Amino acid sequence: MQFSRITTRQLEIAYETGGPGDGMPLILLHGWPDDVRTFDLVLPHLHRAGFRTLAPWLRGFGPTRFSSATTMRSGETVAMARDALEFADALGLPRFSIIGHDWGARIAYWLAATAPDRLDRIAALSIGWQPGALATPELPQARAFWYQWFMATENGAEIVRRDGKAFARFQWDTWSPPGWFSETTFAATAAAFDNPDWAEITLHAYRVRWGAAEADPQYDAERRRYAGVDRISLPALMIQGGDDRCSLAASSEGKDARFSGGYRRIVLPGIGHFPTREAPEEVARLLVEFLVA
Repeated sequence: MQFSRITTRQLEIAYETGGPGDGMPLILLHGWPDDVRTFDLVLPHLHRAGFRTLAPWLRGFGPTRFSSATTMRSGETVAMARDALEFADALGLPRFSIIGHDWGARIAYWLAATAPDRLDRIAALSIGWQPGALATPELPQARAFWYQWFMATENGAEIVRRDGKAFARFQWDTWSPPGWFSETTFAATAAAFDNPDWAEITLHAYRVRWGAAEADPQYDAERRRYAGVDRISLPALMIQGGDDRCSLAASSEGKDARFSGGYRRIVLPGIGHFPTREAPEEVARLLVEFLVA
């Protein structure tokens, strides 16, 4: 993999690229608390299938940096969706496909809903699409989202700012069946949380989601456009861990009618919130099968 940087309107985005230089462009978007390492075990399969992969660190993660100290540290999906489009623009990619996990899945859905002319197809892992206003989840899912409510408190915010890696580690320990990662694996990704904006991006992302923080007004027009979309017209694959203890499997059920361009949801028994790490061979097979169809 080759490490590079590219400048967009608000960011200097760090990213890794690999695969054939003339391959079909495929942008890989990680989630929280994670980074580009989440795709490491599926990359060889994607490269052999002829894809040129581009995996950026999202705003607030790893070596990616804001260009200005005055830019609002928004963790909103709409902000990261614009980042992804500007990343593609800077690379000269008129069209591309996306694989997104967790936050990356939300970004993929947002772009599929608002910029379908730029995408060929999307694959989302661990998060189902929920258009429109965010509804309060059913109680089992609300319990699994404890960390989101916790971050809306000042005590929770203090912990994220003071010891964010320990907070992230607790999610890794509890979102999947035990024993799925090593200390080395966590340390390699946790280095991305040393970004000086990681805590504020994290806190804003979850606080704004539930109305506990103000949204960045520069994205108002894009929010209105997204609010008016109730179907995705692109081919979409959704991979869900059957034992996901963060985004419960039930949360991604019954979405078929929201996709008019073809949709397939696959549940992997015994797999938790990090399918690319927990079942890389099966996930890679499913992704390649979908992307080359």
